[in-house]
Amino acid sequence: MSSFKIKKISFKFLSLISVIRGYNILILVFAQYLAAIFIFSSKKSLRETVLDIDLLYVVLATVCVVASGYIINNFYDVKVDRINRPLKSSIDNYVKQSTKLNLYFFLNFLGFLFGWFVSFRAAFFFAVYIFGIWFYSHKLKKHPLTGLISATVLTILPFFAIFIYFKNFSKIIFVHAIFLFLVLMIRELIKDLQNMKGAIVNNYDTFPVRYGEKKAKQLSLFLLILTIFPMLILFNYPELSYMKYYFYLAMITLTLVAVYLWKSTETKQYIKLHNILKLLLLIGVFSLVFIDTSLIVEKVIDKLN
Repeated sequence: MSSFKIKKISFKFLSLISVIRGYNILILVFAQYLAAIFIFSSKKSLRETVLDIDLLYVVLATVCVVASGYIINNFYDVKVDRINRPLKSSIDNYVKQSTKLNLYFFLNFLGFLFGWFVSFRAAFFFAVYIFGIWFYSHKLKKHPLTGLISATVLTILPFFAIFIYFKNFSKIIFVHAIFLFLVLMIRELIKDLQNMKGAIVNNYDTFPVRYGEKKAKQLSLFLLILTIFPMLILFNYPELSYMKYYFYLAMITLTLVAVYLWKSTETKQYIKLHNILKLLLLIGVFSLVFIDTSLIVEKVIDKLN
């Protein structure tokens, strides 16, 4: 094989990794396994959880469906991305749209199949998730409130796949989910602020486009204030253990985000805020290892007795 063909294949591979956002997929896999080990499957040993074949199928189904979601989102947003992300857009477009669509359908089929290996309920969940991502990309994201809420819900849903599989319905998980939902919604709002130019040109009726930057900032600040309440509730749970230091960090970071957001007026400032929140969420994923599950296990044993 000539060096030219090798380079061409390499470029196509890198383009596909860019389209499906391989970095985000990798983080999602870590997040699901860490959540499974330290939160959802507290009744199982580390070995049992890691070697659980059904959990592997759930993770693989999630990876396939989320990757296909990025592809269809990329397909519909090709014009917007040329304005908002010209460099990424040029990399993504190295692969033909027809190839992307074929991969989209193949990944959706694989995702549904992996779900079916677990149970009918899992297959149904992923089928609904696939439809939800397509409907968001095709319709919902072009509208202010539905786009904002549905984007946040679709981002958090992969964790509900693990949640449903382990059937773990504790209060600490519910409160943690509320905190995550609020931070993700703030991130989506800031992302809409940074992408306003492309949204206006392509008639996307996002929240900042419809109501203006000031209203978008006010809503973001309101959501930032709301994050305080789940954090204060979580501090009352001994099960949180050393992860409480992450929430101390989150409280400081979100306060600084609020101050900087109110003063921000340029796209590069919104990009910086968006990346700060992404980093905060990433640290949150790896902070799961500091949760002490021993108290959760004791409670489960007490209930069984």
